[in-house]
Amino acid sequence: MKKAFSGTGLVYSTDAGRMCPVCRQAVSACICKQAKSQPTSDGVARVSRSTKGRGGKTVTLVAGLALGEVALAQLGKQLKAACGSGGTVKDGVIEVQGDHCEQVMQALGKQGFTVKRAGG
Repeated sequence: MKKAFSGTGLVYSTDAGRMCPVCRQAVSACICKQAKSQPTSDGVARVSRSTKGRGGKTVTLVAGLALGEVALAQLGKQLKAACGSGGTVKDGVIEVQGDHCEQVMQALGKQGFTVKRAGG
């Protein structure tokens, strides 16, 4: 005897694309994502350099910015362009490929952020 599918509902729609499993809206119009509060921060952008978990490759990390996902992605794009390298935004942390701590600190300072160097 076959069991009935007891999934959470619609996952994909040809009209809207991916659907949010919580509010059942299109991901682009998700209301539960908008209801999440802004991340808390002390207002200081911390710039550090890391190689952990990257096969020896160096990345510059920018953490501690109290910005929304869209604003953080836009700032990440500006920082990558200023450094002339690639990168990503993961879990509220901007990662820029390569050792660009000084360039990132200067770019953030020009935009009015309080910047500190973290780590060694």
